[in-house]
Amino acid sequence: MADIAFLGLGVMGFPMAGHLAAAGHRLRVWNRSEEKVQAWTETHDGERANSPAEAVQGCSHVFMCLGDDPDVREVYSAFEPALMAGALLVDHTTASA
Repeated sequence: MADIAFLGLGVMGFPMAGHLAAAGHRLRVWNRSEEKVQAWTETHDGERANSPAEAVQGCSHVFMCLGDDPDVREVYSAFEPALMAGALLVDHTTASA
C-alpha cells in the first residue's frame, strides 16, 4: 500500500515523484494523461491510480505538481472527499498564493 500520492507527472512532477520512489517511499501516482503514468511506472516502482480520489485514498502525504490554479482547484475537488484526516498536502504547482 502506498504512503504517498503524487498527482501530476509533467516536466517537474515526473522526476520529483521518481526521487521519492528512489528514496524508498511507496508511491501511488496519477496524471491526466495515461501515457505519463505508464512511462513513470515503467521507470519507477509505484502504483498507478485511475483517479485523483483513488490516488489519495489511505495516503498520509499528498503531493501535487499541476499546471495552474484551475487545475489545482479541479483536482483538489476531485480528491478532497477521499483525503484521509490529518494527511499532509504539499502543492508544488507554479500557481498564485
